Amino acid sequence: MNIHILEKGLRKDEIIFTAAELGEARAVWCGPAVQPGEVREAEFELPQLFMRWVDIVPSGSTACEMRIEGNTVVLTGILENIEEDGTGYLRLGRDLIMLECLGEPMALGSYVEIRTREIRLYPVNL
Repeated sequence: MNIHILEKGLRKDEIIFTAAELGEARAVWCGPAVQPGEVREAEFELPQLFMRWVDIVPSGSTACEMRIEGNTVVLTGILENIEEDGTGYLRLGRDLIMLECLGEPMALGSYVEIRTREIRLYPVNL
């Protein structure tokens, strides 16, 4: 995903960024130092183990987006798949984000909202 770095965050290596028309989010940058104004291609990592119907809930929205609510980043996208081992895939725009989850089944192909306090971004094509 192409991201535009807006500013540095409060924590070490934290950045505030935007991605296309998806909105604004906060993440820890796990690569060479970046500066506000730079555009980078990055891969998302959601290190948290998410609980379906608790951390992952159906969304009333029909658009993919990212937003910051206090200390939490909210990702809204399409739940593409959940494999038997709990590996899930969230479609955010044209990108897929992999995550780990547990819990009762959810409808695939529907819009869901995931709330997390930690996103890590890794540079692609160094």
